[in-house]
Amino acid sequence: MDTIIFGTGNLGRAIAATLESRDGARARLIGRPADGPHRPADLGEPELAFEASTGAAVLPNLEAALVAGCRTFVIGTTAWEADRAAVDEALRRHGAAAVASPNFSLGVACFLRLVDTATSLFGGLDGFDPYVLEWHRRDKADRPSGTAREIARRIIATHPAKTTIADPATGAPGFEELEVVAVRAGASPGMHVVGFDAAGETVELRLTARDRGAYAAGAIASADWLRRAPRRPGLHRFEEVVDDLLATELPMAVAV
Repeated sequence: MDTIIFGTGNLGRAIAATLESRDGARARLIGRPADGPHRPADLGEPELAFEASTGAAVLPNLEAALVAGCRTFVIGTTAWEADRAAVDEALRRHGAAAVASPNFSLGVACFLRLVDTATSLFGGLDGFDPYVLEWHRRDKADRPSGTAREIARRIIATHPAKTTIADPATGAPGFEELEVVAVRAGASPGMHVVGFDAAGETVELRLTARDRGAYAAGAIASADWLRRAPRRPGLHRFEEVVDDLLATELPMAVAV
């Protein structure tokens, strides 16, 4: 299978290494051309494309790959939300499908479900104030991270009092505002903490990434899911892949 990876950074290289170690497959890592967007003729005839470049490049990269004939995509880039509708429309127009997520870690996917449950529990108790803290390497551009924004979105959707993310420029957050803090220092591949603080105790959920292999494994699982059966054209959430994996991997209950 002809596989291309847009982006030669940490995630792109991790996906390429995982593919080679698993299947012996060599994916083509494609950097950004110096003279503008990718030309479809330069991409060959890719059957699968991983997007791991930059937010502004997602739409033009995808459009070039679609013209080149690619119909299966995995999008792991962040900060392209403004182009989401255009990306979905382009995929549908060409009968193509993509799984998109700011984080393809299976651990993160389960962590988010724990956050949903914890928010439902603590949101029903007086005095427990939720917060989000994330720490990534110094040179990570977006802050807060795509994963932290997704965590915040889910807390706000579930918590009865929180309606928006606090703006650090306005001083102390209001009661309805969720505090989200981003740290950029050192070389951490990613750490996220969700806490619920009350006067007498604090409860925290913490996820720490040790390397990017976990992200690559989830991205490749998403590609496998897209190829396993016909999928509707357009964008799919990583949760669909996780649902299938959990249904497959978890042992069936034994009737007694």
